[in-house]
Amino acid sequence: MLQLILFSTLNGVLYGMLLFMMASGLTLIFSMMGVLNFAHASFYMIGAYFGFEISRRIGFWPGFIIAPLLVGVVGALIERYGLRRVHKFGHVAELLFTFGLAFVIEELVNMFWGKLPVDYQVPPSLDFVAFTLFDTTYPAYRMFMLATAIAMFAFLIIVLKRTRVGLIIQAALTHPNMVAMLGHDVPTVFMMVFGVGAALAGLAGVIAGPALVTQPSMAALLGPILFVVIVVGGLGSLGGAFAASLLIGLVQTFAVAINGSLVDLIGPTANTIFGELGNVTLAQIAPLLPYLMLVLVLIFKPTGLFGNRET
Repeated sequence: MLQLILFSTLNGVLYGMLLFMMASGLTLIFSMMGVLNFAHASFYMIGAYFGFEISRRIGFWPGFIIAPLLVGVVGALIERYGLRRVHKFGHVAELLFTFGLAFVIEELVNMFWGKLPVDYQVPPSLDFVAFTLFDTTYPAYRMFMLATAIAMFAFLIIVLKRTRVGLIIQAALTHPNMVAMLGHDVPTVFMMVFGVGAALAGLAGVIAGPALVTQPSMAALLGPILFVVIVVGGLGSLGGAFAASLLIGLVQTFAVAINGSLVDLIGPTANTIFGELGNVTLAQIAPLLPYLMLVLVLIFKPTGLFGNRET
């Protein structure tokens, strides 16, 4: 039982931090621009593919650095020559633009890399056992993923709370006209934030690609859960996104690990009371749990756990 709790907690925190790496960029973009970017998970996907392409040519570590930067540049260009032009038509136009962009990126990935998963492998330098506990091994690469996510969270907090750039960004969130009057180029700040948000998603793709499956559908698999994270945490709240990511990661992981049913809990009586539902296991409904949390949050606290603006 202790083994189950320890490893489920580790895996849950790891999955939660991976969600946060993507949700943090989406949260920053929404905070500043008021845009729920439907193509955000696509940046995660192209980060994985850029990382794969660079790693097979010059190695994993150059790809670890270069791929997120390339994704950030792509994101900044999309904001400058796409979102900025449709901004004057309102949020509906922006949402439709990002919605269509997600399909365009997926088709481009299919054209360049095909529809089958690519062989994006864990680098040899991290392909070993980090530790053994209760006769169960834990890969070093998973610890690397966790350390990278924690370092990124610390970096974001330091930049936003302790630097001049962070102060300008936070001021531009709520008082863009005042920031512009002080001599700062607010549109450029918006472009930089969008690019950084895309780069964070790209970084998540680079480190998740070797551990998960790098395939054209990876954006569609994780995209919906990102919006659950930012709504449950609170729209525009970085701390809320962090808490919601960990909560969802732990809930889903423990649901799969426990894998119990009502029959296991109260015996055959469950079939009499609930019928076939008594045999449904937690693992089977694990994918539904985040959306159930979303519904409950919208009913009882529409602003989210840490948010202060209505969804």
